[in-house]
Amino acid sequence: MSGTRLVLVGYGKMGRLVEQLAPQHGCEVAARISGADGGAAAITAERLAGAEVAIDFSVASAVAENAERLAALGLNLVIGTTGWGEALPRVRAAVERHGVGLVHGANFSVGVQVFYGIVEAAGRLLADEAAYGAWAYEIHHAAKRDAPSGTLKELLRVLERAGYQRSVDAASNRAGAVPGTHLLGFDSEADTITLQHTARSRAGFAHGALRAARWVVGRKGVFEFRDIWREV
Repeated sequence: MSGTRLVLVGYGKMGRLVEQLAPQHGCEVAARISGADGGAAAITAERLAGAEVAIDFSVASAVAENAERLAALGLNLVIGTTGWGEALPRVRAAVERHGVGLVHGANFSVGVQVFYGIVEAAGRLLADEAAYGAWAYEIHHAAKRDAPSGTLKELLRVLERAGYQRSVDAASNRAGAVPGTHLLGFDSEADTITLQHTARSRAGFAHGALRAARWVVGRKGVFEFRDIWREV
């Protein structure tokens, strides 16, 4: 039985890593689309014949047009690119119009999904403890374009949903080759609580995207990875 046939949209470090790990998830790469191929203009029925799911690790400015063209061809989507949140209504409209499925998320690492849960619990426990002020910090490699990261923004939303309504001072850095580190701290006169997630490599993101690609086959609608990661 053949594996899930993928289109890789964006063929940088993440695209190449997804291709390397695809066989571990019962997937095979049927086509690759990069900026050198013409970007969205290269998304054609002829080029993508036989593909089932597109995994997009391109750039934020290209996501909406990529999604519209891919959805029109009947391909389900996994969008791992970050920084394109303002285009979500446009992408959602294309997905719903063409009756395909989409999984998107600020972070496709399973470890980060667990981290969200830990942060949610901390926020809930400290929501009414006025003595504790919160701070957040993230650092990524110098090539990452968006700052603060989508993951840091989601951590702040998690805190707010958990009932922690006080302001949270947040900061970002870009340097070197850091895959990604996120910290959340709560500080009082008595003590400090620090929560941290550190990615050792990009592999966690690639594994999560491939699991999502297998899961979304045959599904319709828009899903966030944080809501479905346990199922994949």
